[in-house]
Amino acid sequence: MIISSIGQGMLWSMLGLGIFMTYRILGFPDMTTEGSFPLGGAVCVAAITAGVNPFLATLLGVLAGMCAGLVTGLLYTKGKIPVVLAGILVMSALNSVMLFVMKSPNLSLLNLPKIQDVFIPLNLPENYDTVFIGLLAVAIVIGLMSLFFNTEFGQAYIATGDNESMAKSLGIHTERMTNVGLMLSNGLIALSGALISQHDGYADVSKGVGTIVIGLSSIIIGEVLFGELSFFQRMLATVVGSIIYQLLILLVIRLGFDTTYLKFFSAVVLSLCMLIPQFKRALHLTTGFEKYFKKNDVVQASGKVKA
Repeated sequence: MIISSIGQGMLWSMLGLGIFMTYRILGFPDMTTEGSFPLGGAVCVAAITAGVNPFLATLLGVLAGMCAGLVTGLLYTKGKIPVVLAGILVMSALNSVMLFVMKSPNLSLLNLPKIQDVFIPLNLPENYDTVFIGLLAVAIVIGLMSLFFNTEFGQAYIATGDNESMAKSLGIHTERMTNVGLMLSNGLIALSGALISQHDGYADVSKGVGTIVIGLSSIIIGEVLFGELSFFQRMLATVVGSIIYQLLILLVIRLGFDTTYLKFFSAVVLSLCMLIPQFKRALHLTTGFEKYFKKNDVVQASGKVKA
């Protein structure tokens, strides 16, 4: 169960990284998340049932999520619809889109190929295929995100989130940055939905309920544990936060709580994580991870001074 939770945590971390791009960088509370997550799974599973290769089907799911993000972006930037309402409108519309794609509220992958099947010849122990897929996905996504944020375009994207007015004065097309950010973010979220649906063996239109809480929990748990980090470290902390969140949910299940109320426990976990920084400030507490990273920063800074 612990190995399974670690693997699932890495698959869910794509969701956290997607929300990180909009919520943490752009300061954009994107409600499209709860629609684009199940949309990625719905398109992927529908494509596999139609005979499409699972890898290509996963890519189709990502493209569907990017289209959803683009629609939200256009409603916000061109239609001047308030940001939260634009996301809610697209999220609601996606429910019908998923029903159109799947022709039913849910669709099974029973006896159909999945992306995990590539590991069958290796005879791995149970649930290790999920861990390897998660590791591969995390490495590719964080690598691509690091490359993107180190480009001139990526820096302009970060500047848009830091101070939109100043970014405009520097000649940055902030509306374009917002649209691109929403596309990339929802593409990542849909990737998570496609991978989770293949892991679970089915897609369902209701799978998106509560996904924003899960994604935010991943980000906040990472921030609470590690404190001030570099940009790259923050992305890794989100992945670690996602794994810890899944382990916390596993703990709740092991303690014998009714899984019918899992969304309630998810909200409680997120609320507690958001309260921890207040307690830390009031009691002047730091975690071992924070002390380690601060110590490393001091060592690196002194090394630069000597150099």
